[in-house]
Amino acid sequence: MLNKVILIGRLTRDPEMRFTSNGIPVTTFSLAVNRPFQNKQGEKETDFIDIVAWRQLGELCANYLHKGRMAAVEGRLEIQTYETQDGQKRKATRVVAQNVQFLSPRDAGSGSKSSSIAEELGSEVEIPGEEIPF
Repeated sequence: MLNKVILIGRLTRDPEMRFTSNGIPVTTFSLAVNRPFQNKQGEKETDFIDIVAWRQLGELCANYLHKGRMAAVEGRLEIQTYETQDGQKRKATRVVAQNVQFLSPRDAGSGSKSSSIAEELGSEVEIPGEEIPF
């Protein structure tokens, strides 16, 4: 079976890093990804996709990504089912990042050095290993 997602978009908010009870870092953020076509009114639509990054990759995302920055995320789609306090069943969809590339220049718009964080750290950061359930 194959479950692979590749997205390029802009962060809609600053990443939020927290730690599990075992001290493992986990970072969440959201990407705004434009659809490649227009709707009936001739307008481009945007999807807002939740991303989660674990361990070292999560730490790097929390330290170097910020709202408005462009990033490429490669990972797998995860759908969680849960029940609300009033008994309704809901689903939440997100992408578990396995590789993130930082595409925006570090000082975008400032006219200074335009190398990306990804160039500084290496073109991509991969975190292999076991998955951790919530």
